Amino acid sequence: MKLLNFLKPKPAQTTIESYGQTSSGLEQQQIQSIMEWLFASLLNVGYFGKSHIIWYNGDELKPSLEQMVKKAMRRDEPVFLYCCDARVSPLPTEYYYWRMMNEHPSMRIYQLEIKDKD
Repeated sequence: MKLLNFLKPKPAQTTIESYGQTSSGLEQQQIQSIMEWLFASLLNVGYFGKSHIIWYNGDELKPSLEQMVKKAMRRDEPVFLYCCDARVSPLPTEYYYWRMMNEHPSMRIYQLEIKDKD
């Protein structure tokens, strides 16, 4: 019987991987509020899986983050960016763009989207 339980697929869980949180310069309470909002937003649209948030506080994404972004997009995992600075990060590739999530009152959260091929 235990073997059958082992073989059953586990229910999908919503998780958010965080990158650059400690160097963001934001207070823990503000970070927690943003994470709660993002988690609730993912659940609201029925997304159960892995997602990513980058706490952006610089001029360009590090190569390791660019690799993570590309890998996540290939897996259809949502990628978000919270802009701690005045500007948004340069785009990882010419195939993607950052869409502002104007649902959040800060107007600093962006979701990585695939560009339409015209």
